[in-house]
Amino acid sequence: MKESLPVVIIGGGPVGLAAAAHLIKRNESFLLFESSEQIGNHFLHYGHVRLFSPWEFNIDQAAKELLEKHKIPLPCKNELPLGKEIVTQYLKPLTELPEMQPYIYLNSPVLHVGKKGVDKVKTKDRDLVPFIIRVKLNNQEEKTYEAKAVIDATGTWQNPNPINAEGIMTENEKRVADRIYYGIPDILNRDRNRYQNKTVAVVGSGHSAVNTLLELGELKETAKNTDIIWILRKQDISEVLGGESNDQLPARGQLGIRLRNILENGLVKVFPSMMIQHIEQTFNRKLKIIGIQQQKQKTIENIDEVIANTGARPDFTFLREIRHTFDSALECVPDLADLIDPNIHSCGTVRPHGEKELRQPERNFYIIGSKSYGRAPTFLLATGYEQARSVVAYMTGDKESAKRVDLKLPETGVCKIALKPAVVKTSCCIDE
Repeated sequence: MKESLPVVIIGGGPVGLAAAAHLIKRNESFLLFESSEQIGNHFLHYGHVRLFSPWEFNIDQAAKELLEKHKIPLPCKNELPLGKEIVTQYLKPLTELPEMQPYIYLNSPVLHVGKKGVDKVKTKDRDLVPFIIRVKLNNQEEKTYEAKAVIDATGTWQNPNPINAEGIMTENEKRVADRIYYGIPDILNRDRNRYQNKTVAVVGSGHSAVNTLLELGELKETAKNTDIIWILRKQDISEVLGGESNDQLPARGQLGIRLRNILENGLVKVFPSMMIQHIEQTFNRKLKIIGIQQQKQKTIENIDEVIANTGARPDFTFLREIRHTFDSALECVPDLADLIDPNIHSCGTVRPHGEKELRQPERNFYIIGSKSYGRAPTFLLATGYEQARSVVAYMTGDKESAKRVDLKLPETGVCKIALKPAVVKTSCCIDE
């Protein structure tokens, strides 16, 4: 009875849809629930941002085979897509296929995942009963579905980290939330008026922050009174520049090269090693950021707008009755922690991994995609696609295929360059 039930996928982004494509390939039934009104909602939020990885790394193999079967044209594998093109040229055509469309439910957030008739505590016969998924179907009626397995591919983008260095959303930050943009705004088009000729503070040091700083630098070329402030926790700015010309993804390397240029031209006022403690609005409606820099209190005043590129974190609230576990620091799947911990690794190159590393205490429950990385900063879609392939192979009894992880990711090159003339950074990824 249980074996005839579908696999439920939570999340309609590229990795969730990759899992669906692999289930179709293996003739397994599935249901996919997406909380937003459209597929790939995350990428539409970053629709104006050009990815640094070409199409070759952004299309799952099983999904590609489905599209080719229906003679859907595919983008050139060497081109760099915009965020919105991931949706319009790939995800939307994929979900409109007859093998996909009837089993995808949009605008249907999952409220709860559990096991039928038992709570989290009960162990006896637990593996014999199906999963129960409670869904707010069409954001109206609550409906219950049964499943033999659950794949959580909900990502993390909808839960941005606060700017506070302690990771807590303070009441002060909430009060000025209308002046803080969490993500990458469309600085050169839609949001231009919000930022031109203003003093803008960018908080963060990942690729999102780099993209934001580059667009602000471009804005400053025409809006000369735009002042750019960059606040980051890292002490060594060179770490943010990445592998530059050593990066095996040239567009990713170019981000660091371009950022170095605008820094050297003095277009950005940088505050490294700064831990933000407070943000408040002053009498003239300007913002003031207070923090600690080099063990001394530092105040930055007269800020008009803040752009928070501080990463994101996973949401586990709907998994309360599922036996799942995560690393206490990164909130990632535990066996991935040593592979992706930014406290250990200076680079974003991660050894390929599959079902074994993703396995949870609850049998046939998996967290994949960027959510599997928790709060860790670097994730490539190709990694998520390989996770989906391996997990589906294991679920369908093909354990040999699940063990075989052939994915080779392009290295960042960070581990192999000197970050300072006097300090050579040794590789943390060689022979992994």
